[in-house]
Amino acid sequence: MSILAQAKPPADQPAILTIAGDAGVGKTRFAATFPNPIFIRAEDGMQSIPSAERPAALPLIAGHEDVDALWAQLTALIREEHDYKTLVIDSVTALESKFIDYVVATDPGKPKSINQALGGYGAGLRAVAAMHQRIRKAAGILREKHGMATVFIAHTETETVDPPDGTSYTRVSLRLGKRSCQPYIDDVDAVGLISLETYRRQTASEKPDKAFSDGTRLLSMASSAAHVSKNRFGITEDIVLPEGKNPLTGIVPGC
Repeated sequence: MSILAQAKPPADQPAILTIAGDAGVGKTRFAATFPNPIFIRAEDGMQSIPSAERPAALPLIAGHEDVDALWAQLTALIREEHDYKTLVIDSVTALESKFIDYVVATDPGKPKSINQALGGYGAGLRAVAAMHQRIRKAAGILREKHGMATVFIAHTETETVDPPDGTSYTRVSLRLGKRSCQPYIDDVDAVGLISLETYRRQTASEKPDKAFSDGTRLLSMASSAAHVSKNRFGITEDIVLPEGKNPLTGIVPGC
């Protein structure tokens, strides 16, 4: 058979997504609505989920001394037989600080900071970024071997963007080092931002405008200059997140 004769439309695969947002907006609870999830935890955020609805979770990665346990957990999910359909990493932001501490603590040169680690000149931060790349690689293997989706949870911050051909502006991005962001933005099927729907009002006694919300949560996955978001599934409008349900079911493979 010729090489060209093997060409055909690729089949859908379970998605690999990043879900980002401020603390307390419901990232962990939303991730728990994905099919039969198992959590790898770098922070203990599952108390927000009622105990009767709480999914399976592996032991907490509490500090940099537990980073080796993280690789063991990922290896077990890859090698062992199981029925889990979604891996949730909660959160890659918390892992960033543990990776930084790990690189500093294991450097024989005893550096005082990540900027001095491994001889300096950015080598320490490159080592941290390589650890994030290792996590993304494991997600790809889980998708191929077990048909699993992966959800990376991340916290957010505001950054300044300086385009070479325009005026500087601010946007919401992942609270990670620049090198660490790439696996969770460029190399995923979607980046979604969870936020509260916010209204503004002003009275004679309220200056500036006062922001308020009725608690409605929105998931933004369309490309926007205001925040890092994207998707490969044709989603162009914000999606309301109902409590305990996954609105991506039937839209995003593996959800």
